[in-house]
Amino acid sequence: MADHTFRDLETAAYCPRKLYYRRRDGAPEIPEAVAKRRALAREYERLLDDDAALLAAPIEPDPATVRERLRAARDRLDLWDGLVDPAETDVYLAGKDARGIAHKLVGTDDGRIPSLVFTGRPPEQGLWEPQSVRLVAAAKALSWERERPVERAVAEYPAYGVVREIEMTARRSGQYRRALRVAESIDGPPARTDNDAKCEPCDYREQCGVRTRSLRSLL
Repeated sequence: MADHTFRDLETAAYCPRKLYYRRRDGAPEIPEAVAKRRALAREYERLLDDDAALLAAPIEPDPATVRERLRAARDRLDLWDGLVDPAETDVYLAGKDARGIAHKLVGTDDGRIPSLVFTGRPPEQGLWEPQSVRLVAAAKALSWERERPVERAVAEYPAYGVVREIEMTARRSGQYRRALRVAESIDGPPARTDNDAKCEPCDYREQCGVRTRSLRSLL
């Protein structure tokens, strides 16, 4: 069985020290707010058609912006029907290197591809590198299990109305391999990160010992 989870590799790409603490303490339970946001990925058609449902949804931008983005995604993506009615959901995949859950397997003309649902804010373009690593891990695991190439994958940010299809490029594969090497090398606490921005939202910042500075102190 693969030694690493998809989330392990995502965390390794974000901060190796955080991965050390997660392994030591065990993964935390999924907060209710995260679960509610993730559930929006199965409500796209309702959010497009039902004003009350959209107003009540745990979204971040204003409702009009979310609806506009979802309409644009529906018009742009040839796999939209597969997203709103996926072939499989919450599928456990075990690849050569990593294992984990694909939130959706989306049917396409070339076969099924994985989709992962992220509840945080998306970047202006593309994906955050740790999330890209996690998505590549899911695609490689699906490819290993089904014994066929998986060249595409989907990232969903339903609380923002954003859906992005990506290709398995050499750059993304390189990021994945680096994260895999990091995950395999951890046998004690790695060095602390110098990037304070990563520490601020981290659940382990108090025990880690990284001192984050406020804007007031920087000024």
